[in-house]
Amino acid sequence: MEYVVFDLETTGLSPDKDAIVEIGAMYVRDGRVIEAPIFHSLVNPGRPIPWYVTKVHGIRDEHVRGAPELGQIMPAFLDYVGDRPVVAHNVGFDAGFIRAAARRHGLVWAPPQEICTVQLSRRAFPGQRSHKLDLLAERFGLQFEEGGRHRSLGDVRVTAEAFVRLHERLGLGAR
Repeated sequence: MEYVVFDLETTGLSPDKDAIVEIGAMYVRDGRVIEAPIFHSLVNPGRPIPWYVTKVHGIRDEHVRGAPELGQIMPAFLDYVGDRPVVAHNVGFDAGFIRAAARRHGLVWAPPQEICTVQLSRRAFPGQRSHKLDLLAERFGLQFEEGGRHRSLGDVRVTAEAFVRLHERLGLGAR
């Protein structure tokens, strides 16, 4: 079984009002994180990135100035996903942005399944109050690469490893 683990960085929290500034994704195949090919792109949101959002992910206007716009990126991202199930930490957030973006560009976001590692974490660690990615990584002894936290590929790598470990912990196998 093959999954696509993905993560976005955005200008805010609303899929209808805010924009994507970075997309990262990688495959998990048969219980293993696959390092290549990955999908990664900064995205020019066509508007300034608010300072308070830059404080979270570190992406500045000058980083995305020469980046492609979302309409150029979406077809390639959707091709990368193909007909695979997708996985994200708080998948409702990320999938909501992709769904809205696809709709705006006349495309369709229709993965066969959207899997949330927050929900899997709640099942695997029912006594824990928080299921933030930092804490989930800590529970599994996973490390973010330097400067990787709150950047799409850094978060994707940890989410993918956590997904594999959650599957093992919950006895879900390679389904």
